[in-house]
Amino acid sequence: MEKDASLNVLGKPLALCSTDPMTGFFRNGACDTCAADNGSHTVCAVLTAEFLAFSKYVGNDLSTPRPEYRFAGLNPGDGWCLCASRFLQAAEEGCAPKVNLAATHQKALDIVPLAVLEQHEISK
Repeated sequence: MEKDASLNVLGKPLALCSTDPMTGFFRNGACDTCAADNGSHTVCAVLTAEFLAFSKYVGNDLSTPRPEYRFAGLNPGDGWCLCASRFLQAAEEGCAPKVNLAATHQKALDIVPLAVLEQHEISK
């Protein structure tokens, strides 16, 4: 699998999202993507309890540990590369987590408008 260019939504080099927990489609700490990443795990989010509850409610439980997949479960404050469509869904429902734009891959813009990402930017 060849990675797409590692550029963020601002057109600059993609920053790391999280290495603890290790995140990303490639599990390299960055929201890198490629043609095989059907979920477009490109939005670098700082998770909140509200978002984790929402994600569990809509069928993607990110907070429960799954040792069989070597997954410890996520907590509020963790950085995580979210599927762009799940982020957009959460934004539309009013429970989107904060976003690290420097670590959000430019491919997220295929699904989420930049203005929506900016509304949830960490520094705001």
